[in-house]
Amino acid sequence: MSDLPQHPLIDPSTFDLIVVGTGLPQSILAAAASAAGKTVLHLDPNPYYGGHFATLPLHDLTSFLNSASAPSLPSPPLASYDNQDYVSVDLQTRPLYSDVEISSYAPEVLQEHARKFNIDLAGPRVLFCADKCIDAVLKVGVNQYLEFKSIDASYLWDPNGKLVNVPGSRAAIFKDKSLSLTEKNQLMRFFKLVQQHLDPAEDSENSKISQEDLHTPFLEFLNKLRLPQKMKSIILYAISLADDDQNDHDVGKNRLLTKEGIARLALYHTSIGRFQNAQGALLYPIYGQGELSQAFCRRAAVKGCLYVLRMPVVALLKDKSNEQYKGVRLASGQDIFSQQLVLDPCFIVPQLFKLSLESLQDVSLRDVNRKVARGICITKRSLVSDVKNCLLVYPPKTLFPEQVSSVRVLQIGGNLAVCPEDMFVIYISTLCDNANQGKEMVREAMNAIMSLFVSDCPDSISVDQDTNAEGKELDLLWSALYVQESSVGQFGTVSFTPMPDGNLNYDDLLDATFELFQKMYPNEELFLETTSAGVHQDDGEES
Repeated sequence: MSDLPQHPLIDPSTFDLIVVGTGLPQSILAAAASAAGKTVLHLDPNPYYGGHFATLPLHDLTSFLNSASAPSLPSPPLASYDNQDYVSVDLQTRPLYSDVEISSYAPEVLQEHARKFNIDLAGPRVLFCADKCIDAVLKVGVNQYLEFKSIDASYLWDPNGKLVNVPGSRAAIFKDKSLSLTEKNQLMRFFKLVQQHLDPAEDSENSKISQEDLHTPFLEFLNKLRLPQKMKSIILYAISLADDDQNDHDVGKNRLLTKEGIARLALYHTSIGRFQNAQGALLYPIYGQGELSQAFCRRAAVKGCLYVLRMPVVALLKDKSNEQYKGVRLASGQDIFSQQLVLDPCFIVPQLFKLSLESLQDVSLRDVNRKVARGICITKRSLVSDVKNCLLVYPPKTLFPEQVSSVRVLQIGGNLAVCPEDMFVIYISTLCDNANQGKEMVREAMNAIMSLFVSDCPDSISVDQDTNAEGKELDLLWSALYVQESSVGQFGTVSFTPMPDGNLNYDDLLDATFELFQKMYPNEELFLETTSAGVHQDDGEES
């Protein structure tokens, strides 16, 4: 048995496309190329699917963060396999995570239930029922590999230390006891205006928002409608999901324009009621977000894509005659050839960045110059009594005066198979300019979350910030805090997929991935239509 090779020999040795890493963008590219009839080799050095978009057990998550935040060591010298046609260019990796802080307050309890934890690396993430990811899931037919459950409720933290319920529809506005009659009428008129603007059957100019208003900051448009501050905050930060303080004129291009705000409201509105069994606008995949990557990989495999996990790539192969990259060298020493190479963003190609940086074309993605600070808490109590799965948004400056970005919090309960039934996983994220700024915002959010455990009222909750520390420790079982780098997708002699962004859903990431595919294969259609019944709910029915 000891004479068996450590890595299997891959046959054939030439492919139309080689993809390294099984994150969601790579998995979609592999599925799209396979569906277009390309021969694809999909490699990953890890023993699991998902890469930076993976869902992992607690121990594996800790190991990944610790290893991915450590400076990379020089690779050991490889035996020379270079011939007269090509040379090898060693690959290096860069740390894409930093400032990792992990604390376990109940190790025995966690160890007892170790097999029941499925933790997202890039949380918080949800899918809107009408967003591009759900459309792709249905178009490609990967919904047969996935099940979803609705997020039960959404809340906004207001400056008075209260949780405000976010109404998800006109019917919900009427039922919301936390809104006054005047507020309900104001919201109803606003949503009617938006609906008329979006209705293609409406031809009257009076029913449309003017072009001038569409190109002004969204906040100015809301001010023009004389909406009260509470309503503006709900629309801007809980529904339109603005990242930055919209009252701050210094944020410049990060101020949300009315046309962008209306588009986000339209996404929210069309998501509600799209599927019969989905109660609200938001969905979450059972077993975690990593299931999405696996689903697209399974679809790619059906179309002929070859998968090899636990297979590190150590070098690229460069043609001596034209200086173009033509393949990869595996840790096994085998050389595999392809004219299209897609790499994980953790890789660095020294000669590529020295000689050919100008040839790389960025694909669209917002806020790539900012980092994403993320936090995870495992708790014994819910943020809101009798609510298992919910979204909570802390708008800028509501946690402390120097809070520059919205902080988003997603609580997922045991009914989504991510933790034991009597526990909750809470994800936190915010955009930041530097690690210290991001960590401060995440820590303040964690403190505010712990203080919520003293409250039981779901509609409008006053919170005492000086909650007893001993009580917090009993509720909090485990926590992690880390800062993740951002990166764009890039197309060139070697292409790179993007890192997870700071958004709540995947729309921008899918735009970048689709754009990368079209640059790679300009004459190919991105996924031919696949007949699909709908999104599977956890009750076994379809909607």
